[in-house]
Amino acid sequence: MAALPVAAYGIIVIVLMFFETDLVYPGWRRTDGDWQPAGLDYRQVDFRSADGTPLVGWYLPHENPAAYVLYCHGNGDIVADCAWALDELRRDADVAVFVFDYRGYGRSAGRPDEPGVVADAEAALQWLCQTEGLKPEDVVLMGRSLGAAVAIQLAARHGARGLVLERTFTSMPDVAAHLFPWLPVRWLMRNRYHSLQYVGQYPGPVLQSHGTADQLVPFELGRRLFAAIPGPHKQFVEMPGSDHNDPDTAEYWQQLQRFLRELPPVGNG
Repeated sequence: MAALPVAAYGIIVIVLMFFETDLVYPGWRRTDGDWQPAGLDYRQVDFRSADGTPLVGWYLPHENPAAYVLYCHGNGDIVADCAWALDELRRDADVAVFVFDYRGYGRSAGRPDEPGVVADAEAALQWLCQTEGLKPEDVVLMGRSLGAAVAIQLAARHGARGLVLERTFTSMPDVAAHLFPWLPVRWLMRNRYHSLQYVGQYPGPVLQSHGTADQLVPFELGRRLFAAIPGPHKQFVEMPGSDHNDPDTAEYWQQLQRFLRELPPVGNG
């Protein structure tokens, strides 16, 4: 009889391994949303990842930007979800913003995995730098949840003028272990996003935020990641009572605008 529970457990493990892509990237294959938003000042950008995968992004320009921001969205989002909030950031903080969809998201082709998603972000960074005559270290990298893990890898490889991390984690297996404590996820997961390893390679300014009531990415994981940030110019904003998908607090929004305006000038980072 003992063999039955063991067999059932094994089947569950195999099923979850098979569906890892859908669990880690719940927003892939989404094509809903407003793809022609009236009144939004944006430019659709069609570009390609290093392996040739066609990607789509929206560029929200600014006449005289205080900073250029590359935004990496969360794993359940698509460009059409983020545009209006980023437009508000453009107006309030006087920044230009480029937001893009990872492979398999929105109108981008392909199927997501960690190497591919990071390569897509690399391609987006390259497009922004080439278009505006920037170096990678001139760009502010901003990401939410999984997108923050992507931004951390870019910052570790290329530097950044500043790094903004929203509701993110130490590693994807750490999040999975919280959600599925009865499964050997640390051994089995292919998508790892080991931010705790990469963040130590970026010494520049960082603004990080996290909700104290986050049920998806525990607050403690955010604090652990913040403790590993090596640079002296770092700030952590607690959002009391906020869950993972709750709106940002007014305090965080004010701190974000101040962070962007007070970054060192380009070339002096």
